[in-house]
Amino acid sequence: MNHRIGRNVFGFAVGIVVATLAYQWITDPNPRVERAQEEQAVEESRMLLGAIIAVEDIDIVDPLAPNRKVGKVYVYAEPPGWAVSGYYRRNDQDGWHPYLMTMTPEFGLHRLKVDDEALADQAAADPRLEVSN
Repeated sequence: MNHRIGRNVFGFAVGIVVATLAYQWITDPNPRVERAQEEQAVEESRMLLGAIIAVEDIDIVDPLAPNRKVGKVYVYAEPPGWAVSGYYRRNDQDGWHPYLMTMTPEFGLHRLKVDDEALADQAAADPRLEVSN
């Protein structure tokens, strides 16, 4: 009889603890704020990449538009700013070009590393752009 009462009390206590932790996790605004910042960083990186590539219709695979067949993509805070990785191509005949963009806290371009020979001349004139082979 005492074991049944003990089990019920233990089960009730565990249930209260789990419910309290779940409520705190659900109502915590920090993950939503962080997600909004990550989405803004990716949107800004798309605009920066489009301006550098200078092609109207560019296909981009990034954290907001992932394609596991092309490759893994990331967005993460890299103090003091952000880092976004992904792939792009100019058209269906072009191959996918991986890139890694680091941005300032205000979402300005800090550095862009890309595997695209077509940007070699542009990289010679812009120290923020690095073309690898």
